[in-house]
Amino acid sequence: MDAQSYSTALADLRTLRDQIKKTRAALAKQEADRDKLIIQLASYEKAKAERIAPAAGLGVADVVTLVPALAPDSLAVDNASQPQRLGPSAVQATAESAPPPPQHATAPATATASARSAPPPAATEAAVSEPPAAHQAPRSLPSIPAGTSGDAWFSHASGLASTRPNFTQQARSTVFLDTGTGVLVHRDQTRHLDLASRSAADIVTAVFHAIPEGVERIYITAGDPWHRESARYPYLRDAVAAWLSAPIPGWRTDTGRGRDRMAGHFVHARHPVGRYQREHGDNHVEIRSVGEWFDLDGDAPHTVRDAFVLLWQALRRHWSDAVLMGSPSQTGRDLWTRTIPTRGQHADGFPVLSEELRGLLHATAGQGRNELIIPPRVPEQLPGLVEYDRTFAYAKHTWKSPVGTPRRITAATFASWSQKEQMRALYGCGHWQVRVTVPDGWNHVGLLPAPAPGDRAWHYPATPGTTFTTWAGGPEIHTALTNPTQPWKIEILDGILWEDGKPLDDWAKKLKEAWTNLSAQAHFQGNPEQARAAHLASRAVRSILLYGIGSFAQRPRMVTGTTPRTLERDVPSDAEIIGFNDELITWQKPTGFARDPNAHPEWAAAIWSAARAALLTQRHRDDDTYAGALHTPPGTVIAFRTDALYLTQPHNWPHHHQPGDYLLRGHLDGPLTAPTTEEELLTLRDAGRAALITGQEA
Repeated sequence: MDAQSYSTALADLRTLRDQIKKTRAALAKQEADRDKLIIQLASYEKAKAERIAPAAGLGVADVVTLVPALAPDSLAVDNASQPQRLGPSAVQATAESAPPPPQHATAPATATASARSAPPPAATEAAVSEPPAAHQAPRSLPSIPAGTSGDAWFSHASGLASTRPNFTQQARSTVFLDTGTGVLVHRDQTRHLDLASRSAADIVTAVFHAIPEGVERIYITAGDPWHRESARYPYLRDAVAAWLSAPIPGWRTDTGRGRDRMAGHFVHARHPVGRYQREHGDNHVEIRSVGEWFDLDGDAPHTVRDAFVLLWQALRRHWSDAVLMGSPSQTGRDLWTRTIPTRGQHADGFPVLSEELRGLLHATAGQGRNELIIPPRVPEQLPGLVEYDRTFAYAKHTWKSPVGTPRRITAATFASWSQKEQMRALYGCGHWQVRVTVPDGWNHVGLLPAPAPGDRAWHYPATPGTTFTTWAGGPEIHTALTNPTQPWKIEILDGILWEDGKPLDDWAKKLKEAWTNLSAQAHFQGNPEQARAAHLASRAVRSILLYGIGSFAQRPRMVTGTTPRTLERDVPSDAEIIGFNDELITWQKPTGFARDPNAHPEWAAAIWSAARAALLTQRHRDDDTYAGALHTPPGTVIAFRTDALYLTQPHNWPHHHQPGDYLLRGHLDGPLTAPTTEEELLTLRDAGRAALITGQEA
């Protein structure tokens, strides 16, 4: 084979690779559709697995695994693995039964494609509430090794702690650009640019021509230029990677500077970051999406700029050295470090957990609950769809967080405690490995997350008699044991317990005050444009807290790089190629955990667990009442979506404009066909929000 044949074969191989990606995606969708149809068939009272199996091209055992109720009478049911019924206490610690075999705690790296971890989204796609397909076994969660090797995990990383900074962040010269209209706002001036094809090269060239003194940050308010050639690529991320990596004459990919270690491009389907620096100069510039901060609705660039000014002013009332950084997560963590006490117990900072415990938390502590419940668990025809959204939800759960050196609580240790000591531990700051059994007669939603097929995917088993092993935070376990319907059986296998502390309380209180002030401005401001700017600024405060909490989780990093096509052999052997053009190959590879002094996944895990528990039940002391999914009739919960709850009927739950209150966001009268996909749910959600606004204006 000569060089030309070799190059041709490589091109053919890449084409085949892309076709395989498309085929796999189509196959996965068809298999999901098949499984949904099997579940629908199972609702027929005379349905039999023996007839469904050949029609589906599956074995009888596969169909039974998907729908256990279809098990033929001739098949013996092995009940040996089912735990005994509840004893005097619902909490059980089995010292003689060992936890699952130890595994390495570090989960597979997430595809964040950056030299930093990606901020968690405010809402991710909802998982359809149905049993996993027979050919997809739920993933195994890691355990803490037995004995001294596991005990060694319970320490802090050497020489790594969060400390108060002794410097002030430098503000960046920033402009706001609508790439659809070419409108550019710089300070109080507005310009109109010719952006030609809206490539990164066109944008950087036009901006620096309009502002010769230089710009360091370009916020894109509209136009999504990184999607301009998305039709040429099978996935949006491929289009984004190609847009970011396209050459810019006189510029190259940024390699970082000074205290700012942000380098390389951040490939994200919706909110990417392009970082560039002059080849022979000191200019550095980044192109970012304003969508990281808040959602826009046709807002002009000058309104967006006014929102950032109001945001900065609101933060300056609480932090004299507040600076708006590129993203809300960066801003949130920087502001938090400036609340670390200078005297007292934590004046020396907050130590970072061992890498083993951080890896364990990364693999076993999910974020928001995202679940779509489909027929037959809900009616085919719904009487209506009502959306409740917990206002500024995470801000309600920052008053208590884990601090200090964690303790390992083995099953034997937990069993030796009194019931009062056990409940106190479960109510405290802990993360527990448990074996869970859904009680007989249970007819409501699932309470605890269980690992599902897929990277970091979770579902919520609710079928009576189901037993599974998982990890969960204290708030969720406490809810499962004390819920208003029926206590679940919880068997403690292992656990991590910290002291209760308030490392985030001062930070969160200041952000809540800024949010309250900006929300009031939005409500009482007479000028519609300024009212809109204040509303956007209040949403930005929410993002600072939300993504700031997410950034404490410190996911394993993915680094993105580019290599010239002529040097293809130089692509790292452990890298995944995510895009290419005639000149460059774009790749990404995992680099593990960074030595980040502000990595505190235990804080993010505790807040996420408390927020998921509050979706189920939340007490309003002043009103002497409760709210949440468990305070609705069975079969009326349609979906959970991070901090939102979708029901078939309205409830008179208190709303005092306080963090965590359930706000009515949408109400759509039925009858409605129950949604079975995320897209159908969002369509009904949008219609419900529009109908509620129309009804309020009438």
